[in-house]
Amino acid sequence: MQFCGDTPRSEPPKRVRLVDLAAQLGLTKGTVSRALNDHPDISDQTRLRVRKAAEKLGYRPLSHAQAIRTGRVQSLGLVLQIYEHDAHRPFMAEFLAGLSQAASAEDWTLTVATASSDAQTLDLLDRLTVEKKADGFILPRTKLDDARIEFLRARNVPFVLYGRTRESRGCAWFDIESERSIEDAVTLLARLGHRRIGFVPGAQGYTYAELRRDGYLAGLARGALAHDRQLVAPPAMARDDGAISAATLLDLADPPSAIVCAVDGAALGVYDAARQRGLKIGTDLSVISYDGIPEATLLDPPLSTYRVDTRAAGARLADLLIRRCRGAAPEDLRELGRAAFQARGSHGVAPGAAQPAT
Repeated sequence: MQFCGDTPRSEPPKRVRLVDLAAQLGLTKGTVSRALNDHPDISDQTRLRVRKAAEKLGYRPLSHAQAIRTGRVQSLGLVLQIYEHDAHRPFMAEFLAGLSQAASAEDWTLTVATASSDAQTLDLLDRLTVEKKADGFILPRTKLDDARIEFLRARNVPFVLYGRTRESRGCAWFDIESERSIEDAVTLLARLGHRRIGFVPGAQGYTYAELRRDGYLAGLARGALAHDRQLVAPPAMARDDGAISAATLLDLADPPSAIVCAVDGAALGVYDAARQRGLKIGTDLSVISYDGIPEATLLDPPLSTYRVDTRAAGARLADLLIRRCRGAAPEDLRELGRAAFQARGSHGVAPGAAQPAT
């Protein structure tokens, strides 16, 4: 540790300027600037050459100068709604890591704020925009009718959805096709001989919940199974509510032999309800869910679920939002991914059914 008066401090390294980078490359300042800012009149070869030289020399543009020149502060905005039913999602750290790492790779930053109400969410979106703290926003956990979307769309502020919405005009998004995962889960259970398959939906009003319910109905159709409304339980997001929802299914005169849950939190409660009724998960009752939370591996038996790579999703969203902020049309920035099935011990052949042929 060095204190004042010990030895003279060395001079800080000289900052590499745009003119220095241009001289090193034998290009004009204007060409170098346009290459660094992805102008379409610059060839890919020149853009790559400039970027490699900038990285080698340690060139970093002054943020305030760049903001004046481009109108951008090169910051992505994210307002976390901590009042939501699953605000403390265990995969949030991975999601934020993916966002920040992808942003950093493009020399952008991530600005994160938290809101405790819908009104505060809109206020923060407005303040971060007006105060030039963010160029655009990532909107996670979208609703069918989402006030955040209308707010930003009316102000012509760039945004990318982590999800989808009912009215998609002007929307860019990256989403996981969870409806296909739920459809596949029902289809798998039907192949295993299950004829009565229950469903525990997610929270009403959210797009993912409606999509996963659509997936449940599509899976019934694929398996040539009738849709019995009694087999759709009340929505549940957490363990306690999941147990209550499962009880409404398991106490039917003709209960299901399998239950599919829209989220893993509810599936934890299904285990509790089954145990209270002397049912063995994976044998007497099959359970498949969606999310891939860490607790799923600790259950007995471990929960079969669909897992999302949230770090990769965060990185993809950052890339799409940067492109949107640079002027790409939202209709060109719509991508869908898939969740990976984690086949574990919570699902099996229906009681009394023959083992299906492989």
